[in-house]
Amino acid sequence: MRRILTARGSGQALAEQPAPPEARPGDEALPRVWVDTTRRFQTLLGFGGAFTEAAAVTWQRLGPERRAEVLQACFDPVRGHGYTLCRVPMNSCDFALGHYAHAEVPGDFDLAHFSIERDRQALLPFIQAALRAAGRPIALLVSPWSPPAWMKTNAAMSGGGRLRPECRAAWAQCFVRFIEAYRAEGVPVWGVTVQNEPMAAQRWDSCLYSAEEERDFVRDHLGPALERAGLGDVRIVIWDHNRDGLVERASVVYADREASRYVWGAGFHWYVEDQFDQVQLAHDAWPDKQLLFTEGCQEGGPHTGSWDLGERYARSIINDLNRWTVGWIDWNLLLDERGGPNHVGNFCSAPLLADTAAGRLMPQSSYAYIGHFARFIRPGARRVLCAAGRQLLEATAFANPDGTLAVVVMNRSEQPAPFVLCIDGQRVRLDLPARAITTLLT
Repeated sequence: MRRILTARGSGQALAEQPAPPEARPGDEALPRVWVDTTRRFQTLLGFGGAFTEAAAVTWQRLGPERRAEVLQACFDPVRGHGYTLCRVPMNSCDFALGHYAHAEVPGDFDLAHFSIERDRQALLPFIQAALRAAGRPIALLVSPWSPPAWMKTNAAMSGGGRLRPECRAAWAQCFVRFIEAYRAEGVPVWGVTVQNEPMAAQRWDSCLYSAEEERDFVRDHLGPALERAGLGDVRIVIWDHNRDGLVERASVVYADREASRYVWGAGFHWYVEDQFDQVQLAHDAWPDKQLLFTEGCQEGGPHTGSWDLGERYARSIINDLNRWTVGWIDWNLLLDERGGPNHVGNFCSAPLLADTAAGRLMPQSSYAYIGHFARFIRPGARRVLCAAGRQLLEATAFANPDGTLAVVVMNRSEQPAPFVLCIDGQRVRLDLPARAITTLLT
């Protein structure tokens, strides 16, 4: 049994440890983490992060060795996290260098001037390099923050506004054109979300959709447009906003049978209270629909060196996976030392920060904590029954396609947490340090 550990104050991050000993008779009183591999649940799509313009430009500013280091850290399936599920904005977002759209010309309903030339400057080279480093497909989820300004009621890409009714067909065609253009560049698109954070009128790129507006756009425009273009294999993901509104949004959209037939599932973020019960309820009510975590980061600056970052990530990943989530996508893959660039000053943290002046990478605790899942739970893995006997132990377990089993256990308390891991009758003792996470691979 392999054991990998990351612990605060130890200097150890994703560090191999001696195999744990078998449990002794005196260990019977210890808390248990119970795993039954015969009880199986959802199949995992994978883990990953977002290719934003900010991440791509930061990557380009590094020297060749550091660029290769980023690609290995994120995408190499042997020496890195092996990401296989990533996100990319369509048009600009807050983590772009400014507002832009692929259909900039007002009134161009036929999209005669549609162009992804902006993406060829930084985004596409970054994605194409990642595909080469991965050596296998990366499922790419496309998300718009705003339609072009001329398609909106407020005539601006920021500040909310709504999609003008007469522009819905043209906006649906923008999805088609974007997917076709990316595929022509050797970058296949796995799925799309209808709108990033459709209930938030932000000071950056944003657009509002009620549940009924999203339902109608999918049913009458986006779904049919993809099908007519031969892109019926592209998954449509609704909501793409915080967990607190997940059930309500799904209730409206899924109640319409014609809209629902186009929808693969719902995406969600974490920028409110945890609300993990919303994820479970969404699965319980619509078990035929999928659940996908589509964005999360630590807001308010880079938070360099914070240990809480990693624990926030792992808590979310464990609880979301244990409630039927099939994939987990971080926000920016890479940011600079300020937590940018960002054209509205909305600086945030990322698992990998780059000191662009010194030309060095600064992995954060979140990078190591994500690795405890992404490196050992592979695409196609099935979640198995896993129950922790104490609240201070947070755990999940997956059976990989190659027959291995990955069990992840975290201790966010200030005290060491000895426990017994029970897997199909096998019992081993582990002593998990305070503020630590471990992965056991059998």
